[in-house]
Amino acid sequence: MPMPRAGLLAVALTVAGTALMTPAASAADRDRGHARIQRVLDEAVSGGGSPGIVAELRDRHARPWFGTAGVADMTTGSPRRPGEHFRIGSFTKAFTATVVLQLAAEGGLTLDDTVAKWLPGVVEEHLGADGTKITIRRLLNHTSGLPDAIPGQETPPPEEPGKRFIYSKVNYNLAGMIVERATGSTLANEIERRIARPLRLTGTYLPGAERTLRAPHARHYSRLGQSGPDAEIHDVTEMDVSWAGAAGGMISTTSDLHRFLRALLRGSLVPPAQRKEMFTTVSTEGSGWVPNTRYGLGVYSQKLRCGATVWGGGGFIQGSATYAMGDRQGTRTLVSNLNGDWDDFLKTFTDLFETSFCLTS
Repeated sequence: MPMPRAGLLAVALTVAGTALMTPAASAADRDRGHARIQRVLDEAVSGGGSPGIVAELRDRHARPWFGTAGVADMTTGSPRRPGEHFRIGSFTKAFTATVVLQLAAEGGLTLDDTVAKWLPGVVEEHLGADGTKITIRRLLNHTSGLPDAIPGQETPPPEEPGKRFIYSKVNYNLAGMIVERATGSTLANEIERRIARPLRLTGTYLPGAERTLRAPHARHYSRLGQSGPDAEIHDVTEMDVSWAGAAGGMISTTSDLHRFLRALLRGSLVPPAQRKEMFTTVSTEGSGWVPNTRYGLGVYSQKLRCGATVWGGGGFIQGSATYAMGDRQGTRTLVSNLNGDWDDFLKTFTDLFETSFCLTS
């Protein structure tokens, strides 16, 4: 089914605030912050908005907080709840990049290896690009010059590698292919062996062509790119998203994404040299992508209007929008998911991160 361009770009977050939320915030401040987050959740599902939303906030200095609003199933009216599985879209890229960096640390490949070395003739034949000029690093930070490929739309020609940031799922699907060529295994198996199993991410996996989600899960709803109050809502829970693959095909839970993101931010998944590579960023300015961001390898930073900078990523895929962001040390992280794709989820996530990482007067 056709995919809107917005569905293949990471969700934009632009957050306003007045002061940075610090670990020294009092219990009363935290309670007020939680109440503000809950109001954002309630607003997201009011007046014909998203079917349902969950948000989980974790802080090293306080107990975890979980909030929900709306429904997991529009037919039964059952509420959203902890432990649900959902599609995470482009946050899959952080998992793919982590596997690549682990292989680099082991000497299985280098970030300066070219696509031509690992996938000879592939980008030449299918995209008209020169694989000898595209390194693995350029795939991971989206400076390969390769365009995004959108089902049902003509693909623009490639640009000169290294010139500018162009957000494209093609980059990560190529990276996933390189992982499989370098390991002789599937990317799904490598994610399970290297990340999910060590971190005990029991709800996190790359399903391939499997159409269902593991229980429990919220239903996923989409208007398939149509707008207006009369646009039909479709249940897209059972859907083959193998086309998204290494760029956006994974499934996870809020608690698993917290554990993964905090491990990334605290440096326990890749050695220091590769961690430095992951958090070395390029400008996204002028690309039409997320404002006030810089992109690393599978993760990016975003400067909020209150002055704080958060790290992590987000993803949009039909029927699901997800975000996982935290401070640079991983002491405070927020994961949220919407199970509908027609609401103004950009505003919803903006409001969530404002209330979670900035104190307002």
